Amino acid sequence: MFHVEPAEGDEPRPAPPEALTVFGDRLGTAERYSTALAGDGVVLGLIGPREVPRLWDRHVLNCAVIGDVIDRGETVVDIGSGAGLPGIPLAIARPDLVVTLVEPLLRRSEFLQRIVDELDLDVTVVRGRAEEKVVRAAVGEADVVTSRAVAPLERLAKWSGPLVREGGRMVAIKGSSAGEEIERDRDVVGRAGLSDLRVEQCGRGVLEVPTTVVIGTKRRGGAGSGRHSRTRNKKG
Repeated sequence: MFHVEPAEGDEPRPAPPEALTVFGDRLGTAERYSTALAGDGVVLGLIGPREVPRLWDRHVLNCAVIGDVIDRGETVVDIGSGAGLPGIPLAIARPDLVVTLVEPLLRRSEFLQRIVDELDLDVTVVRGRAEEKVVRAAVGEADVVTSRAVAPLERLAKWSGPLVREGGRMVAIKGSSAGEEIERDRDVVGRAGLSDLRVEQCGRGVLEVPTTVVIGTKRRGGAGSGRHSRTRNKKG
């Protein structure tokens, strides 16, 4: 993987104390990922240069803490993964999870595969769009489908719903208007087979600003139900 040093003044800040709480003995891996985002990630247009000084709080930690609402050993599909957010921080913080990153753009998917290989993560990268049949066939149905800054809830549910197993959840990172999105799009989300919509805060007591997520549960007989979940395929 080629490496580009951040421009002077745009270096990522050292990992804050809360990073040790979130990543534990895998903090070094998280630091390597943060460095890659600040270098190659900026060059490839995956991260804006102005985001580099705040990579930890606004991106890496913000994403990793959604593990608060994901159970041990669950399968996770991260759609529209882009720079690997939230899937890669989640996989670093929670190696017990089976994570698949779905990204349609070649340049981004190649970046993701290089990161996964360099950091020796048990993560699968699938190039394609979540709504494509070939992607659905490749990833099967997951316990959890995650996303961050991908689309309004209305469209997000249409893409996420078919990838969630019966009884599984969509976990979408959202902003302060999450509750308004739920009220606006509840009916459309329901037609995608997702119900019991709720807003949760992740990272309470750890992050200064907790991460807001919208969670929806795949009801019995919901859209796209009936396929089997992907099983773990450990390296080595």
